[in-house]
Amino acid sequence: MMLRLTLFILVVVIIEFYSFQVVKLLTNVRWFLTAYLIFSIAIIGFIAYQFMHFDRSVGQTKMTMMTLGLLLLTFLPKILLTLVLLLEDIYRLLSGTMTHFISQNKSSSFFPERRKFVSQIALTLAAIPFSSLIYGMTFGKYNYKVIKQQIFFPDLPDAFDGFTITQISDVHSGSFDNPEKINYAIDLINEQGSDIILFTGDIVNTHAKEMSNWIDTFKRIKTHKYGKYSVLGNHDYGEYIAWPSQAAKEENFQNIKNLYGQIDFKLMLNEHALIEKGSDKIALVGVENWGVKFKKAGDLRKASEGLSKEEFKILMTHDPSHWDAEVNNHPKDFHLTLSGHTHGLQFGIEIPGFFKWSPAQYVYDQWAGLYEKAGKYIYVNRGFGYHAYPGRVGIMPEITVIELKKGMSVA
Repeated sequence: MMLRLTLFILVVVIIEFYSFQVVKLLTNVRWFLTAYLIFSIAIIGFIAYQFMHFDRSVGQTKMTMMTLGLLLLTFLPKILLTLVLLLEDIYRLLSGTMTHFISQNKSSSFFPERRKFVSQIALTLAAIPFSSLIYGMTFGKYNYKVIKQQIFFPDLPDAFDGFTITQISDVHSGSFDNPEKINYAIDLINEQGSDIILFTGDIVNTHAKEMSNWIDTFKRIKTHKYGKYSVLGNHDYGEYIAWPSQAAKEENFQNIKNLYGQIDFKLMLNEHALIEKGSDKIALVGVENWGVKFKKAGDLRKASEGLSKEEFKILMTHDPSHWDAEVNNHPKDFHLTLSGHTHGLQFGIEIPGFFKWSPAQYVYDQWAGLYEKAGKYIYVNRGFGYHAYPGRVGIMPEITVIELKKGMSVA
């Protein structure tokens, strides 16, 4: 523990040293440099205090999210500054070495002076994550996108050709701070006019009471002709804080399960329902959370009991790691899986149809959008809310509208 703390302090000192070098090279106004140092020390002190006083019996709060946002806002730009100046120092070291041992004209100083334009470049680069993080925390977290996706299945029952599904996921209601924006998002959901709406888990961060002020808002989601269904996500189990007793944890879990009913969603707990249209039907299967690195409460066998391999099945499972681990090789053949969980890490770059990148892809093979293997599909919703970092950069909150089509893919 002491070694980790020492390394952390050393890294912070190096980052702050190089950041100060940039500021000092750009201006030599004494009062400004003093103010910069005082402000930097105050910010570091505040962040350190908040982390040291994190209450595991409470979990994430608005203050902890603000602290994480401030941490990223403070250190990501400075890390870029440090990397640029470290590269310049390597160049200065090599240049000084060559001058000292090779050149006949030895200068009085071993190191060449820092170049102001390098610091200006570093400052310009640092402004990119700084401004992006500010945008993400002020506008990005509520910049809802309706993403429409057609998926083709040759064995889709005829009556369901053109059947539409609205999917939402990862609400994390305990993070919300703007009723006007949430009501706008609910209006967007209602405007889609889909046949059915599916909610793939994480209604809260930890506590059922987080949803208290938002129940009436989410009850505004209109009744869909073929129903409103949901499953649990990993945060719905309340496993990320220290509870005073097992009874308190179980009471909170029951209250969270009740929340889904309070907003008129049918919570599916390792079970299935048959959706009938005309003379045809499809099976909607909903399992509890199952993740490779998270709680494994989902039971595919129980949820699909009585269903045949040939029946068309849509599976709701919160964590997309379930797809490769169990779902894709399951003998019952789940045609379409709907998941969430990753949030696309709330950070990345997307150019629809051309380019998609996020650090999430180094953790999850399926992390945002549509994926296909051997004619089976998974769609990973980017999430409705936000968690930990109080914003979104590049990966925006999503309302998904999927249209089922009969036939082979035309893509």
